[in-house]
Amino acid sequence: MNKNLERLYNGLWKENPTFVLMLGMCPTLAVTTSAINGIGMGLSTTVVLVLSNMMISALRNLIPDRVRMPAFIVVVASFVTIVQFLMQGFLPALYTSLGIYIPLIVVNCIILGRAESYASKNPVIPSMFDGIGMGLGFTVGLTLIGIVREILGNGSIFDIAITPLNNFHITLFGLAPGAFIVLGFLVAIMNVIRRKMEKAGKPLPKAQGCLAGDCTGCTLSSACTGKSYVHQEDGKEEK
Repeated sequence: MNKNLERLYNGLWKENPTFVLMLGMCPTLAVTTSAINGIGMGLSTTVVLVLSNMMISALRNLIPDRVRMPAFIVVVASFVTIVQFLMQGFLPALYTSLGIYIPLIVVNCIILGRAESYASKNPVIPSMFDGIGMGLGFTVGLTLIGIVREILGNGSIFDIAITPLNNFHITLFGLAPGAFIVLGFLVAIMNVIRRKMEKAGKPLPKAQGCLAGDCTGCTLSSACTGKSYVHQEDGKEEK
């Protein structure tokens, strides 16, 4: 498979940040009360992820290791500020709905994880496709959760009322517990599909990162968990 297409496939399916890696759970559970919120949050994160990946990749040989993480945060924060101002000016309703979770994109584990594990070690173009893949995977995850919660909680989809469900509202799905329930069911469905693919003779590509004993490819690298980690295969600690 072409390397760039592989990065897209990686983010959308093999290592989907929402349903496989379980990253970015704070906005995933908080803002997905509607499908529009899910798309808005997902695309905002995607824009920041792509631009920050490209910038960090372009500067990877210029940023000293000792200030690596502060430099990454400055780059990400700059793009988040731009996205925040644009949303405030052109999409005020969505901006108000997402609230504090727009500036909190700065510390989203997906963005810092990809910057540390991929963009800082690879050229600009592959890093761009990695950002697009992970961002779209995140967007798809948030949108699916938002669609289910909106249908069950409000009887609508994308703010369009569904006539048969006008009197069928389950308030629970508009609240935090409903987000956990929907996420759990969608993760279970995805796991069933993945297992059926493997049984049908279509095994998924070998996992990278901690599960494969390759910490250099792990999205939960030192950006999120610190410098010390343990391989699961041999139990040896590396620093």
